Amino acid sequence: MSVLQTNLGKVKLANRGKVRDIYDLDDKLLFIATDRLSAFDWVLPNAIPDRGKILNSMSVFWFNVTKDIIDNHLITADFAKYPQILKPYRDQLEGRSMIVKKARRIDLECIARGYLIGSGYSDYLKSKPENGQVNLHGNLLPERLKLAEKLPQPIFTPSTKAESGHDINISFKQAADLLGEELAAKLKDVTLAIYRKAADFALTKGIIIADTKFEFGFIDNELILIDEVLSPDSSRFWPADTYRPGTNPPSYDKQFVRDYLSNCGWDKNSEPPRLPDEIVAKTLEKYKEAHRLLVGKNID
Repeated sequence: MSVLQTNLGKVKLANRGKVRDIYDLDDKLLFIATDRLSAFDWVLPNAIPDRGKILNSMSVFWFNVTKDIIDNHLITADFAKYPQILKPYRDQLEGRSMIVKKARRIDLECIARGYLIGSGYSDYLKSKPENGQVNLHGNLLPERLKLAEKLPQPIFTPSTKAESGHDINISFKQAADLLGEELAAKLKDVTLAIYRKAADFALTKGIIIADTKFEFGFIDNELILIDEVLSPDSSRFWPADTYRPGTNPPSYDKQFVRDYLSNCGWDKNSEPPRLPDEIVAKTLEKYKEAHRLLVGKNID
């Protein structure tokens, strides 16, 4: 069964985002990963079946893997441990939801890049080289790097969180001006530590994590990891065996859908078209394969 939108009766809806529905459980939150898919700031009209279960399962997996670096907001994703008020909604919740601690969110997207792709590559091309180096949001990189080329070392390129439209990439200095030097430095260190650990692990499974983004918050003044973690929605996953610098690598994430939408005649300014069945099937296949390789089991 696909879940495009949830309805939990008298349980209070706190927020309905592009992908997740969030409900208020007094001192906790219920995160539900639906099968909605967004692209180019639009939510597409049809679902990708089981996509939400894959996103949820992968976040739970990575929350556990990265807990030695930083604690997170996950309480449980086991439906058997859910409160009684949620029991009538098993069909909407089981496998695609988690109960989390409430946290005070930091309004900054913490992005780690190990490869030059996406907006990072676009901004790199726009920057004027000086003394053989390019300044990419405060990070000095060699000039003449190719599309998708591996960077000399992972870099931190935060962005502001926009309620609508696109987030804006900023430098570490700008982040420090917004949050304070100490917190910005902590976010940078933790972001790169998580990325390095995840990227090293993924390579053993035949996957390159090109880049990813994290969100953080505070609980009782303790910095924790929140939101989703290293999912195909928040990261670029590439098959390592077909990776070639200078080309746009095939991916296990929703880039496949973006590519289709960019070439189907849609103007990106009006309601998006329904995805053809073959695009839905191929997208689901990519998500399932990424889950199988990284988590070590089939989502089924």
